[in-house]
Amino acid sequence: MADPATRQQRADTHPMTGHAIMAPVVTPTSRVMVGRDAELAELCSLLGVSVSSGAGAGRTTAAVLLGGDAGVGKTRLLTELRDVAFTEGWQVVAGHCLDFGDSALPYLPFTEVLGRLAADQPDLVAEVSSAHPALARLQPGRRVLSGDLPQEPSGSTLDRAELFEALHVLLVEAARRGPLLLVVEDAHWADQSTRDMLSFLFSRPVPGAGLVVSYRADDLHRRHPLRRQVAEWARLRDVGRVQLSPLPESAVRDLVAELAPELPEATLRSVTADIVSRAEGNAFFVEELVGAAVSYDGRTDELPVDLADVLLVRLDRLDDTARQVVRAASVSGRRVSHEMLRAVAGLDDTALDTGLRGAVDLNVLVADRGDYAFRHALLGEAVYDDLMPGERVRLHSAYAAALTSGTAPGTAAELARHARAAMDLDTALDASVRAGREAAQVGAPDEAAQHLQAALELLADPRRTAGESTDVSKLAVEAGDALSAAGHPARAAGLVGEQLDRLPADAPPGWRARLLSARATYLYVVDTDEDLLAMSQQAVDLVPEDAGGLRARVLANHARILGGYERYDEAQAYGLEALALAERLDLQTIASDAVTTVAGLRNAPVERVRAALADAVEQAQRAGALPAELRGRFLLARSHQDAGEWDEAVRWFRTAVDRARTGRVPWAPYGFEARWQWAAIEMLRGQWDVAERLLDTTGEVPPPIAAAMLDSVGGVMAQARGERVATRLRVLRRVWDQEIAVAIGSAGVEMLEVASGEDPLAPVRVHEAAVELLSRLWHPWFSARVRLSATAVGALALVAPRVGSARREEVLAVVERLLGEGRTTVEHHQDWGPEGRAWSDRLEAEALRARWLLGAGVDLEELTAAWRAAEQGYDALGHVLELARTRVVLATVLRARGDLTASREVADLARATAHRLGLTPMLEELRSLGSTPVRQSAEPESLTPRETEILALVAQGRSNGEIGKQLFISTKTVSVHVSNILAKLGAAGRTEASAIARRRGLVE
Repeated sequence: MADPATRQQRADTHPMTGHAIMAPVVTPTSRVMVGRDAELAELCSLLGVSVSSGAGAGRTTAAVLLGGDAGVGKTRLLTELRDVAFTEGWQVVAGHCLDFGDSALPYLPFTEVLGRLAADQPDLVAEVSSAHPALARLQPGRRVLSGDLPQEPSGSTLDRAELFEALHVLLVEAARRGPLLLVVEDAHWADQSTRDMLSFLFSRPVPGAGLVVSYRADDLHRRHPLRRQVAEWARLRDVGRVQLSPLPESAVRDLVAELAPELPEATLRSVTADIVSRAEGNAFFVEELVGAAVSYDGRTDELPVDLADVLLVRLDRLDDTARQVVRAASVSGRRVSHEMLRAVAGLDDTALDTGLRGAVDLNVLVADRGDYAFRHALLGEAVYDDLMPGERVRLHSAYAAALTSGTAPGTAAELARHARAAMDLDTALDASVRAGREAAQVGAPDEAAQHLQAALELLADPRRTAGESTDVSKLAVEAGDALSAAGHPARAAGLVGEQLDRLPADAPPGWRARLLSARATYLYVVDTDEDLLAMSQQAVDLVPEDAGGLRARVLANHARILGGYERYDEAQAYGLEALALAERLDLQTIASDAVTTVAGLRNAPVERVRAALADAVEQAQRAGALPAELRGRFLLARSHQDAGEWDEAVRWFRTAVDRARTGRVPWAPYGFEARWQWAAIEMLRGQWDVAERLLDTTGEVPPPIAAAMLDSVGGVMAQARGERVATRLRVLRRVWDQEIAVAIGSAGVEMLEVASGEDPLAPVRVHEAAVELLSRLWHPWFSARVRLSATAVGALALVAPRVGSARREEVLAVVERLLGEGRTTVEHHQDWGPEGRAWSDRLEAEALRARWLLGAGVDLEELTAAWRAAEQGYDALGHVLELARTRVVLATVLRARGDLTASREVADLARATAHRLGLTPMLEELRSLGSTPVRQSAEPESLTPRETEILALVAQGRSNGEIGKQLFISTKTVSVHVSNILAKLGAAGRTEASAIARRRGLVE
């Protein structure tokens, strides 16, 4: 750290302004809030805090997000809100998020809240904890290092839903005793689990309570995890938002006058003008600059030009003892306990108290309930950054020693951070492992993965001095499991793959077997062209016969992968072997996994498979094997889904989603997929309001692939409603090779999107891209190919009226090729469910329509029969959107045959669906088709008013594009109207139609 003289010399003359860096000063603090009356009134109004008639009476929201730049005055405003709340008889409790860097401690602000409530109302906390034991996990005394922390995974983790519910019940009961204001400050430092808890509280407001969450807006850079979450929280109905802008000039002037009343009037004016121009409305900057001015009698030429230098120079006014205390405190971060400072500062109690007194008197530190905090976070950061490297290492070593010995309380996460910074890598490794396992036990997979990955990095660090006593394969799989539970199986596979590559040639074969088997299971739930069977078989070949639980796990994993490749007999054999071994060793989690695999094999009648899966689900639930339970529920739902039994499928998907949510692993394999499949079913059967709720991720932060899968379902509905989807499709196309479900779901939407372009074969290129990818990842005749073929041929039918005679043969040849490929796909699937049959019938109907529209000559009876078959297929399937689309085409075909009554009946059915779901393009198409029966002789009265209007413009020689611009409708819509007009008039072309119209007096 630079000494005062050196720092003064470098700042004596600033080359740009002539200002000098100031020596430390005593910064005054205003006792009166300045410039925030409107924001305070808004907060009180939103929360109903100032209404004496009752808790929350007259309020407009249950929660408020309070944002603003660092130092802009959020804490001061919250202090004033607290005072108002106290005056009105409210209880106020607050929790703070702290900057622990990579050592996130789950739920820290709520531990602080619980501690305050326990101090103020111990009977309440005891009563709720008795009924909800999960609450004990948040108690401050349970979150310090002790010998009781698990050294190995216990196999049972805290159900985070119980934890969330327990806290909610505590707040509800507290609010019953009087209105409650809960404040969570500095959410920009919140860990993932704290953000999840806040999302829960935002979505489930507590009667009689208000919630305020503050954060630094300037810290929310593009990749900051809170950035998106704040936007989503703000969209919730019961969440308001208050953004603190910089203070206006008038408020800054008032604040300067409040802070420096002793300055002479002339001096005050000069100081104020300087501060207004340089503080930029930041209250913290104002206070610091005013403090400097007061200490130096208003000499503005010596005011600091850089805030960081101001903060550091202020430390130079401290004596050596106080400076030593502040430096030691900066290593802790925002807050430090008295016990920790006593252990690390290197001072006796008297000297420590003297140093603390000096730091508190000069507003460097603030005493707060036995702890000390820097008055501003930036001050602590500035002090820490100014430490010399050796000084920093020494202090971190002291913190690590205090935590290790138990001299001062702390967590494994804190120990890991300090030990790593102190270059005590062996201690950091042990602490990181413990921190990861603690996070996993409280249902925080993101934090668990973070700590365990840090442990793997430390394990590979050549600077470690301890021998290789840690099983790297076991640690890597723990980290992979945490990533998978957080919804990142591809990252889990990548992590384990890296560890495989690093294994030395002489590593125990069991290590390689564990890593290979785990990697195969992670890749099993994502899309890859790797040979998972070979990978898993290699693991089986490597695992020793006497490996016990490891062998049981490898065998169970292999059985699952074999089942996925439809090698049922082999899967059953390996699954039963794994089950027998797991039961002999009393490994209930592995046993449940094996049972689920064997039960789900489709080598028995479907009813027997379903009964076996239901039993497996019950066994997994009893064993606490959540992954196996989720898989069993998902497989049961898929069994009903394949049979088109939507109600039963939804029932089982719903239970899987609920269990994943209560287990706080909503993005884990099979839990998330259940939500996605459920949404797809609700979209299919026309329950779009339910589907939209499932697709809505407000208050959540889904992994990228999960978000894309949900968006692919939403894209179908958006396009059908006439929304622009081009941008959405470009984003989805980028993840096709990472998730084939996205490719299947969005390829059809993209084919229909590009059908409106100039190139008639553009839909075919989309089809070919999807087929090439899916053939590589699956096999050439994957079942969804018939759906893609039908959609592609349908898109060609849409472009057929625009295809010139020179290209008709080319387009017809493509139609025939796609039809042949679709038929081959059908031949490869003997057990074809209702969905496959419906799309197969649709393919045949679309091919006939394309031939008809391309002038290839099609019998209208055959065409009608094909579209009737497609209608029946979708009706039996219950696919509401595709049924409506089919009926629109069928109505057109029936009208062409002259069966106008039947055409109107079918069109009315489609119209009812279009109105209910808001399908604007379909309604427009139906309007152009017309719904009033017309005679084949095309009497003048058969023309609709719109058609008569368009006919007049056709007679004037206007093109379809010109007509569309004049009438403010699309060219495509004009084309449909003109086709109908020609059919009604019995005209071969536009010229003949004009002549007929004049002859009949339809136009002048």
